[in-house]
Amino acid sequence: MQLHALCRGGLPSPRAIAAALTAAFLLTGCGGDDTAAGKGAADFARLDAFPSTYSIEQSRPVLITGATLLTGTGEMLENTDLLLEDGKIARIDDGLKAPRDALVVNGEGKWVTPGIIDVHSHLGNYPAPAIESSQDGNEMTAPNTAEVWTEHSVWTQDPQFSLALAGGVTTLQILPGSANLFGGRSVTLKNVPGRRVQDMKFPGAPYGLKMACGENPKRVYGGKGQAPSTRMGNVAGYRKAWNAASKYKEKWEKYAENGGEPPERDLEMETLAGVLNGDILVHNHCYRGEEMAVMMDVAKEFDFQISTFHHAVEAYKVADLLAENNVCAAMWADWWGFKHEAFDMTEANIAIVDQARACAMIHSDSAVGIQHLNEETAKAMVAGQRAGFDIGPEHAVTWMTLNPAKALGIAGQTGSLEKGKMADVVVWSGNPFSVYTQAEKVFIDGELMYDRDDPARQPRSDFELGIIEAEGERL
Repeated sequence: MQLHALCRGGLPSPRAIAAALTAAFLLTGCGGDDTAAGKGAADFARLDAFPSTYSIEQSRPVLITGATLLTGTGEMLENTDLLLEDGKIARIDDGLKAPRDALVVNGEGKWVTPGIIDVHSHLGNYPAPAIESSQDGNEMTAPNTAEVWTEHSVWTQDPQFSLALAGGVTTLQILPGSANLFGGRSVTLKNVPGRRVQDMKFPGAPYGLKMACGENPKRVYGGKGQAPSTRMGNVAGYRKAWNAASKYKEKWEKYAENGGEPPERDLEMETLAGVLNGDILVHNHCYRGEEMAVMMDVAKEFDFQISTFHHAVEAYKVADLLAENNVCAAMWADWWGFKHEAFDMTEANIAIVDQARACAMIHSDSAVGIQHLNEETAKAMVAGQRAGFDIGPEHAVTWMTLNPAKALGIAGQTGSLEKGKMADVVVWSGNPFSVYTQAEKVFIDGELMYDRDDPARQPRSDFELGIIEAEGERL
């Protein structure tokens, strides 16, 4: 369906809200305040630039009855009702009565989970059709391009967003590519149609900084005859940049405290200083165990926190260090061996990291993989069981819901079925960890965004319409 058709038909539509209010919310959600220090943080990190205009108009309450709920908090509740009201999870109980005008969903034989969250996606930046003119995810012009923001490349008409929605994905982080030591800022989106990327931006979600270690940056820039060309060159590049960012941050803090002439803006340093201030989260492409350990040491040297290592094929080798340093790992179930640093893999990787009490999760890095992350999670769960770990669906679901929310700094708002959280909910035809199961209904903030049985509730971008009409059906 077209975006303007969504508005006419009463389905959820992004709606502009006051930029000043959104900016204030962003600052509050990211730890800003009205003090001089808080003002300084806003100045040098520019957290209020390009504010979210995301909003969903509520139509009616939703009652899902008699389903099996995987809450994302370690519980599996059978024959249980779930009530969604005002965009939030209102009640979880037995025998709930439907409010007036509620949409009632018969959940008998169905399973319900929180919406799936993918922490590593490039949708919109590498859209379909995959032609050279639309490839906008990797600014391969310098080892440090922290000044770029991935949201400025997101094509909201990418048909792959709706395909991910059909797989139960309600929230996703769009990252720059991994060619550079510092790739730029990431953005967290709600998976809804939008005319512009700000209509999709998750309200209050912290920005991320994409970093990369290992083969990619040293190959890209070593091939150009410049630094870095080795792994030690990679680390020297990180340290040089963080040293400069520390000085930049100090200048702005002195200005915030003492006033006077403001320092000159530096877009690259703004992002790095935002990390040092704790407002921007580090998402680090990193495969090998010893490199993850080095990166955690660099973080200690410059006093910042790494949120998540992505891909993390050898995370099992440093699972205890991840737990000690409060660092998450986003991993594949069985994607490995495509280059040297991705070779030393075990399919029990996610389970081993999880059993070490570190924050473990599935991720896609693929426009195809994002469509069946429930199946990828199932593969990781079974691999863990084969390795001797006691892992059931009630726990494995956290690998695709709550733990990704933690990695993105939004666990207080979504990622689990708990009263007061966003009503991001998927109704599955059966056990979501079965290959025979499909996502039947997907709710975002309590609104039915996708219904497998109703073509009118299967969003299509304007870009697709001519193709669909010419072919006579949606392939």
